[in-house]
Amino acid sequence: MPVTAGNYIGRFAPSPTGPLHFGSLLAATASYLQAMSGNGRWILRIEDIDPPREQRGAADAIVSALETYGFEWDGPVRYQSHKTPRHREVIARLIDAGYAYRCGCSRQALAQAPRGPMGPIYPGTCRARTAGTSSKRSSVRVRTDSQPVSFHDLVQGAQTMRLELESGDFVIERRDRLVAYHLAVVIDDFDDGISQIVRGVDLLDSTARQIYLQRLLGYRTPGYAHIPVAVNSSGQKLSKMTGARALPLDNAGPTLFAALRALQQGPPDDLAAAGLATIWEWAKEHWTLKPLMNQRNAPEPPQRYG
Repeated sequence: MPVTAGNYIGRFAPSPTGPLHFGSLLAATASYLQAMSGNGRWILRIEDIDPPREQRGAADAIVSALETYGFEWDGPVRYQSHKTPRHREVIARLIDAGYAYRCGCSRQALAQAPRGPMGPIYPGTCRARTAGTSSKRSSVRVRTDSQPVSFHDLVQGAQTMRLELESGDFVIERRDRLVAYHLAVVIDDFDDGISQIVRGVDLLDSTARQIYLQRLLGYRTPGYAHIPVAVNSSGQKLSKMTGARALPLDNAGPTLFAALRALQQGPPDDLAAAGLATIWEWAKEHWTLKPLMNQRNAPEPPQRYG
């Protein structure tokens, strides 16, 4: 599905928790081709704001793998950790405005809370805290309400969520003082001028929270397209946790061809033996989101990649 040329800015934003795998390649390829089909820009951002989960050397390995597979991004690689002062300034602003508050509840304290699609639904235990209340062991939560957050996803269709009922007030700064993903990604997408976000459907449930933050902060909401995720033979999403193997760096052409097949682009059989430049040329000319619409899982990858 071509997009409007001129002002399109897309991005790929992996976390350096391990090497890229076949599922990562699907997300990178889809976001890249969606940007290229609109003669737009494509940004690479390493989301390195969770040191306990990060793997030493993974960020450099991700950049190297993308180069090997022929991806080209605009400007320098961005590193989310460089924006921490900006993230913290926004957190302070949200607290001062009464949109967020400090919360001393532990995971154990919330263990009996009812569960929604995104985990335990926060019962509002610490909502009555004043803006100035602080604790070394507190997190920061943003106040939600029961108004519907609705958006149209280019792949998954119409979506609606009522955050107060389905997630409750959610964390924007963790108890260990690390900035939470939802806030960091909203700020960075705004600062980078991202106009459309193409990513895996496993993040679809996160989108309403991010749109809610965008509205609180007065940010424009980008378009969204959540593509199917690659799964293994057990139906589990490919990830480091499920044992997904790193992308082969000596077999980029056939692997990229397999990704186009998994994304249901219908590449001709003889393209599998072509060089990377030829594969990308064909993919940019034929890219469309239409075959992916309303699908949550991509076909299982070739055995040696899963």
